[in-house]
Amino acid sequence: MRGDESGEVERAIADAHRREWASVLAAAAGAARDLDVAEECAQEAFATAFEAWSKDGIPENPGAWLSTVAKRRAIDMIRREVTFRKKMPLLVDTDETTNEDHDRGDLIHTDSKDTMSDERLRLIFLCCHPALAPEAQMALTLRLVCGMSTNDIARLFLVSDTTMGARLMRAKQKIAMARIPLRMPDEAELPERLGAVLGVIYLLFTMGHTATTGSTLMRPELVDEAMHLTGVLRELMPDEREIRGLLALMLVTDARRATRVGADGELLRLEDQDRTQWDRAAIAQASDLIDMGLRTSRPGRYILQAAIALVHANAPTYAATDWTQIVHLYDRLLIAWPSPIVALNRAVAVSMVEGPEVALALIDELATDPRLASYHYVPAIRADLLRRLGRDDEALAESKRAIELTHNESERQFLDAQIRDRSIG
Repeated sequence: MRGDESGEVERAIADAHRREWASVLAAAAGAARDLDVAEECAQEAFATAFEAWSKDGIPENPGAWLSTVAKRRAIDMIRREVTFRKKMPLLVDTDETTNEDHDRGDLIHTDSKDTMSDERLRLIFLCCHPALAPEAQMALTLRLVCGMSTNDIARLFLVSDTTMGARLMRAKQKIAMARIPLRMPDEAELPERLGAVLGVIYLLFTMGHTATTGSTLMRPELVDEAMHLTGVLRELMPDEREIRGLLALMLVTDARRATRVGADGELLRLEDQDRTQWDRAAIAQASDLIDMGLRTSRPGRYILQAAIALVHANAPTYAATDWTQIVHLYDRLLIAWPSPIVALNRAVAVSMVEGPEVALALIDELATDPRLASYHYVPAIRADLLRRLGRDDEALAESKRAIELTHNESERQFLDAQIRDRSIG
């Protein structure tokens, strides 16, 4: 095979992994009751693809090809298991076997009677079982449904790779030991899983909005997928306020998509973006949802986050931003969602109201939180505040630390450019 053909196959597989992982996993899970088995079969399908596609050509529908291979692999594994049980009857409880066979009828499928029609959304609900801790639900879904690496998930949760790997392993073991069936939740069970599901979709959107790794700032296909899933959820559960809040947050945030990167692919700061190019229709749609959400007695985290983004979107210029209102909204958000990242973002807003010295003290206190130890925005923000205070040597050191912690090439280049432009290197 020529090098250009090999490269084409590799690109096709990489693209299929980004777009089709959930469908491939769903096909495998439809034939296997074990999440580890389903993941193994999905991974084997992608591993098989290179040799097969190099020989026979890239299929017209790569997702369907991969799903078929994964499903056949799962069926083969289940058949071997059944054969083993028939040959070793003394090791198997008859009633248990009957129940397990019955459970297979509740596996992921595309029956028209299903409440949900979207495969990825069904899988998210399956992973977000209430028997698992909330963070385990989200991490497991990102790993199995979204195909994210353990390293990327660890960065999103601000923990070490080892910690996240152990967390994922425990979640899978709990599902296996508790014999949690891979079936669709009943309609009455959906609300109790909604919080975790929304958290997963929000993380998916966040990863697409600012990729944790790679050469580009954004992964638009993940942003689009997250918005699609939220739209499906809204149709299913139109009265849920947090769904509307998440949709509003995505709309107002993604309205800036076309202006976040310059012509040469460089990251553009909010103050440097062309506001005339923002999607005003999306902002107006978000504004209606936000107004509705803020009228409730206790608005949730997504509505409050959306309201903060809307203040930025409605400001005619960066200088005209109502930072006092943003600080007020962050105060409310910290009550609804006490998070070190929320507190960090609040400190940035405080710097625009009370000055960089006050904000720097807040951030220095936050920096003692071990969850922020490897969060590259902490030194990046400190560097900006130190520059504003004229402490250029300290700013340089913080900028270099931010670069060391940054795994996205676009953000690294932006931080490098800041050092060069300010001539502090």
